[in-house]
Amino acid sequence: MCSLRSFFAKGKLASTAACAWRDPAGLAQMRATYATGQRQEDTTFYEFRTYTVKPAMMSDFMKLTSENIHMRTAHSELVGYWTLEFGGLNKVFHIWKYDSFAQRAAVRAKLAQDRDWLDKYLLKMLPMLDKQDNEVTYLVPWCKVQKPETEGVYELVSFQFKPGGPAVWGHAFRAAISTHVNTGYTKLIGVFNTEYGLLNQVHVLWWNENADNRAAGRHRAHEDARVVAAVRESSRFLESQRNLLMLPTKFSPMK
Repeated sequence: MCSLRSFFAKGKLASTAACAWRDPAGLAQMRATYATGQRQEDTTFYEFRTYTVKPAMMSDFMKLTSENIHMRTAHSELVGYWTLEFGGLNKVFHIWKYDSFAQRAAVRAKLAQDRDWLDKYLLKMLPMLDKQDNEVTYLVPWCKVQKPETEGVYELVSFQFKPGGPAVWGHAFRAAISTHVNTGYTKLIGVFNTEYGLLNQVHVLWWNENADNRAAGRHRAHEDARVVAAVRESSRFLESQRNLLMLPTKFSPMK
């Protein structure tokens, strides 16, 4: 049997490994020590897409998309579609939900054979763009996507953390998010951890009634000792942060 003292002793990695292989319980303990956080069990993921539209084509792009988006949503679920108000110009941001990578591959294959989609939308839309970006994210295990009951504005906050994964910064980050939620000045929509894209990045989507309501809530939060303490703790692991204010489109499921 492998003792806890020999397991955690400095410089005992080799003996620990050897002991663990002789003892299944010790092997499980060693694996747990090097775990990077709570395991992702659900295969559901969310694809974030950001399109940069040519400035002169923004109005035409939105009209074309509004008239034809139903052909795209016939193949997979659209969570939300927004235009950027602050934090970027002439950009749209949309989230698509997939049950698995196999489902996404099947959807993409069907779209490639959909002549209406290609002729009426895609081939007309692509020349309007300057750039396309996407990333794959998972919803963090302690959060579920919420859907607001009324129309408002959305804030997407992207946190770039130091390397190490949720095992390093996850607890402090969750505490900071929970503290913000408990203030009641804003509504949490979802927390997403990047799988493909920049690693150690987490996106938090918030809802507010309007931009002024959001600003007033932020001012109150900055004076709340609970928020200040939680943010100070999580910021020790933070490398950068980016905020976007977004407006839902008329055809967005999230309003």
